Amino acid sequence: MKILSGAEIAGFVKERQAKQVRALRQSWQVIPKLAILQTHSNSVSDKYVELKKQYAEDILVEIEHLIINQEQLIEKIEKLNKDNSVHGIIIQLPLEDTTQTDLILSKISPDKDVDGLTENSRFTPATVQAIDWLVAGYGIDLIGKKIVVVGKGKLVGKPLVKLWTSQGLQVAVADSTTNLEEFLIEADVIVAAVGEQGLIKRRMVKPGAVVIDAGTTDVNGSLVGDVADDVRDLDDISITPKIGGVGPLTIAALIDNVIRAARVVADNQGQKDLG
Repeated sequence: MKILSGAEIAGFVKERQAKQVRALRQSWQVIPKLAILQTHSNSVSDKYVELKKQYAEDILVEIEHLIINQEQLIEKIEKLNKDNSVHGIIIQLPLEDTTQTDLILSKISPDKDVDGLTENSRFTPATVQAIDWLVAGYGIDLIGKKIVVVGKGKLVGKPLVKLWTSQGLQVAVADSTTNLEEFLIEADVIVAAVGEQGLIKRRMVKPGAVVIDAGTTDVNGSLVGDVADDVRDLDDISITPKIGGVGPLTIAALIDNVIRAARVVADNQGQKDLG
């Protein structure tokens, strides 16, 4: 079994980002800044926020973390949209009232939607970018492969299919109506992005397959993926680990988008050579 460690690749990305941030701060007095808006506290959301804050602080990206009532979100987003010192805005999902998710996300400026969750965002969704980096980082050739993305949500499945299709790859999508056992057994590459514990079972994975677990769900305060534990007993597959797979790269991709947004400011000041 080959482990596809997102944490390892994220380390290389982080080194590159630290140099970019240093150049922005020292040469152009542009300090990359991310605003994280959170409406309620729970163990999983709090953990995600702390991981993002720690990563950003390590490379001197500023974080403004606010816990506010959902009723105040739109007003706060509009203020942050106008704040030139803020380069990225994210909403820590899920909201308490999930029926308002699309409305609230739509208020974020496309230039600051660094999570890439709105239709007009200037950025690739962070998890999608993370998966693409993971595949490239381990030299996995997707051309001519049977790729199946399980889940067609707007956060991962749908935009990942769009990205890979635009690269000329053949991507099939499985959803709740699909007979997964029949559908997946022929897949060369499986990306699970549903959020259902143990959805992908050992009998669904063929020898030599690549399995990327991008689904997460909260089980008793702990995050678990879509891939059942017994899948990792297979000796002849490549698979993301239970911890340190897509997650660390997702954070790296998010911060990368913040840095890109800050670079636009520097470019507008005439700086074109930040590396």
